Amino acid sequence: MPKPFYKHKPLLDEHLPPRQVLASLNAHFDAKHISHDFNLAGLPDPAIYELAVKHGRIILTINVKDFRPLIRDDAPGVIGIPENWTAQRIDSKLTALLMKHGPHYFRGRYPFTRRRRPGGERRLENCQLPVLLLHRALKMQP
Repeated sequence: MPKPFYKHKPLLDEHLPPRQVLASLNAHFDAKHISHDFNLAGLPDPAIYELAVKHGRIILTINVKDFRPLIRDDAPGVIGIPENWTAQRIDSKLTALLMKHGPHYFRGRYPFTRRRRPGGERRLENCQLPVLLLHRALKMQP
């Protein structure tokens, strides 16, 4: 039986492209952009985090270090995105990651790195980190 689909609610930080550029992410999920949808450009990171918590949104950002001290176990997570990724790569990788996981996956425990199992196959290893680093959670492809 296939896993049920969960429509995540990503919140794109102001340094990311508008959600309309991320066609697949925008089509599958309730994506909103802090600047283009909420008209809150320049809002401090703690206020962005509280807005995300209030609306049950996962923050997508390139400046994860600023959000790290704000993370709470009972609130939606933060997904860090490498600065050098193109809009197309962000769109495909984030859509794949969010489609793969349910509503509680980004709370508390986060995948951090890939480890090889004894047969050579890969699996995600969970550890207690407050921020999901997307470039380590998904296989890097050119």
